[in-house]
Formats: sequence, C-alpha cells, structure tokens
Amino acid sequence: MNEANLSKKQAQVEEVAEILKSSKSLIIVDYLGLTVEEVTNMRAELRESDSSMLVVKNTILIRAAEKAGIEGLSEHFVGPTAIAFSSEDAVAPAKVSAKYANDVEALEIKGGLIEGKVAGLDEIQALATLPSKDGLLSMLASVLQAPVRDFAMVVKAVAEKGDEPAA
Repeated sequence: MNEANLSKKQAQVEEVAEILKSSKSLIIVDYLGLTVEEVTNMRAELRESDSSMLVVKNTILIRAAEKAGIEGLSEHFVGPTAIAFSSEDAVAPAKVSAKYANDVEALEIKGGLIEGKVAGLDEIQALATLPSKDGLLSMLASVLQAPVRDFAMVVKAVAEKGDEPAA
C-alpha cells in the first residue's frame, strides 16, 4: 500500500474514532437491500433530528473502535455496515433507525453505543420508544405546573364561593 493511501486511511480511522468518542448514541445498521430512495429518506430524517449517517468499511470501523478504546462493537462490523449517530441527542438515531427497521424489511439494527456503553437490540428498541428531548421537557413542565394550576383553581373556587350571597 502506498503512503498516500495509508495516510488517507489513517485519517479516516482518526475521524471515525472521534465520532465514536463524541457521539451520545451510535446505532449500527445493516443497510443491504435498501433502495437509494430509502437511504436518502433515512439520511434526511436523521439530519432533521441533528443526527447523521455514515457508511464506512468494517476494517476502518474496527480500527476506530480500538483507537477510541471501545470494546464489544467489532462483532457488529460484519457485512454492509452504516452508523447513525448524534452528538446532541441520544434518542434521535435510535428513533429513526427503529422506525426504518420497522417500515423497511431490509434494514436491520445490529447494535450500538449509548452514552459510551455498548448496547444490544433490546436497549436500542427501549431507547427508541422514549419521547424526544422536547417531549420530555414539555412533560416535565406540565408536571411542574400542575400543583400551581391546582392551587389557583382552589383559590378561585373559594373566592367565587365567598362572593355568593347567603341563602
């Protein structure tokens, strides 16, 4: 192998290792059998959720995982492999990947990495069923508002009862 190819591959390993380290979640999928349109749609949906998809040779992925100090992922780097990842939202890549795995028979989730820990299919499916970050925040806001809203309703009812003339 000549020096130019070697340095190019080393740069790819460095880039992918950095992605592995900085991602909140990373989902490994087998995309064999997907049409160009399905892959394009999946990439677009991932982009909308501040995520990305990368198709990389398995040897590069294996070396990048070793460089990043991540064990247990190499077994998933067999056959056509793509990774869906996000450094912003741990749930988004799992949600999009699970949606496409359910809708498109050809897409298979192999495994992943969630918050630096190797995850199996069950953990990824559980993560995919969680509400989005915005959804969780709105649920929290609703829970925090409930006691204040209830108190206001009681005060209003007492005030209205005090305004009624005695019978």
